[in-house]
Amino acid sequence: MKHGSWALYSRLLRYVRPYWKAFALAILGMILYASSQAWVTQAMQRMVDGIQHPSDSFRFVMPLIFVAIFILRGVGTFLSSYFMDYVGGKVVYALRVNVFDNMIRLPSSFFDQNSLGHLLSHMTYQAERVTGAATDALTISVREGMTVIFLMGLMFYNNWRLTLVFLCITPIIGVVVAYAGKRVRRLSHRIQNAVGNVTHVASEALSGNRVVRTHSSEDYELARFRKASENTRRQNLKESKTTAIASPLIQTLVALALSFMVWLALTPGVMGYITPGEFISFILAAAMLIKPVKSLTEINGKIQKGLAACESIFAVIDAPKERDDGTYAPEQIEGDVVFDNVSLRYSPDDKAVLKHVSFEVKAGEMVALVGRSGSGKTSLVNLLPRFYPLTEGRILLDGHDVNEYSLKALRSQISLVSQQVTLFNVSIANNIAYGDISPSRERVIEAAKAAYADEFIERLSDGYDTVIGDNGITLSGGQRQRIAIARAIYRNSRVLILDEATSALDTESERYIQNALEGVRQSRTTLVIAHRLSTIENADRIAVFDQGELVEMGTHAELLAKDGNYAALHRVQFSEDSTGE
Repeated sequence: MKHGSWALYSRLLRYVRPYWKAFALAILGMILYASSQAWVTQAMQRMVDGIQHPSDSFRFVMPLIFVAIFILRGVGTFLSSYFMDYVGGKVVYALRVNVFDNMIRLPSSFFDQNSLGHLLSHMTYQAERVTGAATDALTISVREGMTVIFLMGLMFYNNWRLTLVFLCITPIIGVVVAYAGKRVRRLSHRIQNAVGNVTHVASEALSGNRVVRTHSSEDYELARFRKASENTRRQNLKESKTTAIASPLIQTLVALALSFMVWLALTPGVMGYITPGEFISFILAAAMLIKPVKSLTEINGKIQKGLAACESIFAVIDAPKERDDGTYAPEQIEGDVVFDNVSLRYSPDDKAVLKHVSFEVKAGEMVALVGRSGSGKTSLVNLLPRFYPLTEGRILLDGHDVNEYSLKALRSQISLVSQQVTLFNVSIANNIAYGDISPSRERVIEAAKAAYADEFIERLSDGYDTVIGDNGITLSGGQRQRIAIARAIYRNSRVLILDEATSALDTESERYIQNALEGVRQSRTTLVIAHRLSTIENADRIAVFDQGELVEMGTHAELLAKDGNYAALHRVQFSEDSTGE
């Protein structure tokens, strides 16, 4: 393997270090197994040479020797297989946990650039490939490698001349193995991407199954899935072809060398005198080499697959986490928020989505952000919990730059309810108290009542203990939204962000939520992104955005009187509502 491969494998083996005792037992088992192979050939030599002058003790001892050898082999097989599987399972577990642990701490930009299917494949398919390198490959590499060493040592001891003949094919075998390994490694990377595409296409189609069925797009999605699966099949077939060619080619080389040795050994005067037992022992040892050599050549493919998976997994583990240089961690804040000359580009090549935005939100104040889609409202509120880094300017929270806060302390002061509600396949109570290790049932109920969710929760079969399915599939859109708002209320943060939080509610539910928000916002700083202007008429102030710029700010009445952008938006919505559109 190339230097990079050794570096990867040595890093993988560092995960073995905590389980060195089990690993040592596995290695002991491999030594016992490998030595038993050599003992078999030695026993055959003694038996053949002893046949000419058999004795009672000889007839008694030889069967016991064979029984002892195979007991030794059985013990070795158990120790190597069980304890290596134990260590391998621990290694894969640690890798999966490390990948997941780092993945959930990566910046939002990472998830913007990677599909869900590819990310999931790191913890499923690629982790399984690492299992091949961490368990099967390591077991076979050590066990069969030591078998080769023992057998070659015995052959050299019996007849070093014949052994040198056999060793002449070693460089050729090395070239074949090296070429096959490089090709398998390259193909493994392609297969990982192909499997990620399969997972991505499947997850999109299954999660959006209602849209698929509504548009009668089953055949379209099936065609996408077939294309992705066919690409995976082709790459797997190329990998299999490489392995299938390399293995018999190496076996043929070994067989040719073995045949040549037999010819030399049977030629009078060529190799000198050897006893029948030595001849049988030598040929048997050489023949027994074929299986471990074959296994070693095949296992190189598994190692390369595992190392290719390791590269991808370690890339995620090594990916830089969200920057968290802040140390300020107050237990409680007032909630004053200042946006000071804030500008944002998601990447240097992108155009600015926010341009020099400046305004202040005082503690306990409710400020609404309105404007056409794509005007930068959501981008602005995403900067407050530091989901993205500022391009220019600063954001102050209680007079401190948000970068001075530790991420945990900063986000503990902020609750976010977005238009795209995320719920978990657990009980309603656990969804409302999400993240609380010791949730309070009383607080859960209070939060549900404040969000006007209690009235429908009580009607469910198991009430607050009802499991709601994947992302709350058993609930209506309005019910899901109210649970999300109850979760924000339960969190009891000083800053509340509502990003189109009432968009999925019917008129009656919207009125309930407006009443709830009136009570909630008294002790919280509230930023509301709203499309329906009727929901934010009572806001303390309204900030109007257009193409990333703050163009107007004032109360509902002041902005209507100004007859600017807000008044135009209001007229359009009033016109649509009055015509029923």
